[in-house]
Amino acid sequence: MGINVQRIALTSGEPAGIGPDLCLQVGNDYPVEIVILANRQLLQQRANVLGLNFELDDYKPDQAARAGHCCLLNIPLEHDCVAGTLDPDNAAYVLTMLQQATQGCLNNEFAAMVTAPIHKGNINNAGMPFTGHTEFLAEQCDTETPVMMLATEGLRVALATTHIPLHQVAKNITQKKLNTVIKILHQDLKSKFAIKSPRILVCGLNPHAGEDGHLGSEEITIITPLLEQLRSEGMDLVGPLPADSLFVPDKLANADAVLAMYHDQGLPVLKHMGFGRAVNITLGLPVIRTSVDHGTALELAGSGKADPGSLDIAINTAIEMMQSSSQLGLTS
Repeated sequence: MGINVQRIALTSGEPAGIGPDLCLQVGNDYPVEIVILANRQLLQQRANVLGLNFELDDYKPDQAARAGHCCLLNIPLEHDCVAGTLDPDNAAYVLTMLQQATQGCLNNEFAAMVTAPIHKGNINNAGMPFTGHTEFLAEQCDTETPVMMLATEGLRVALATTHIPLHQVAKNITQKKLNTVIKILHQDLKSKFAIKSPRILVCGLNPHAGEDGHLGSEEITIITPLLEQLRSEGMDLVGPLPADSLFVPDKLANADAVLAMYHDQGLPVLKHMGFGRAVNITLGLPVIRTSVDHGTALELAGSGKADPGSLDIAINTAIEMMQSSSQLGLTS
């Protein structure tokens, strides 16, 4: 009995960065069809610079998807793009790709979306308020609380707060917020990663997890009472633990994920472990979304030095999540 082949939308990101370079290196050994959202002329120009063949067919949504096939959904570009040189006039192009990919996932045209890196500053410089992929996709999906998680071999790190200034973190650590984030993390580990009973390690907010209140009280007043409540509901939660001693092999060995309280509490450790071999995943959405673990690397655009390793992992992770969600008609 044949398997119904699904499609993944791949957005090519900031046109002046390495996103187009990475898209040109996508292989043909995936069990899905990859639909690259990009400008055809841009990809052709970048392929010429890199000395690569460029033979992408136009995307035909009315034709059956083919495993191992890559095609192009052409997106108009406002201005010609120079590799490595940002142009705010092309910011709308980036958001258009994201909107079309998201809408395609919501309409079941695509089973998942994978995103190449974007440049937040360039979008903001164009007069479009933009915090990041996570928040933008949540708005597109009408989702109140998205959860950002990065993963590499042996470690998954989710974030209670994402792209906010450090001085705003403490006031955003509330029982309501943590309750929502932990429940999304727990549910998506089950439904999108086929983990039957997720074990989650929870960081404290303060140094030494507050040192019994001497270095901060949030662990006593907010985090611990919530964890006790959620444990009574059947969740396997450990913490709050001091972040400086949590990321060690014996603690991580039996954990399915770590919940960090803020961006730079958990992600430096994960990126040290697996930079270039990690994937960014947005949880809590009605769609599957993964991304690379790095930025636009403007200085490498058009140089031939862009490493597609993280993009390959992002695509394979999306496929694994599709399988766990039974979107490929396979069993996990």
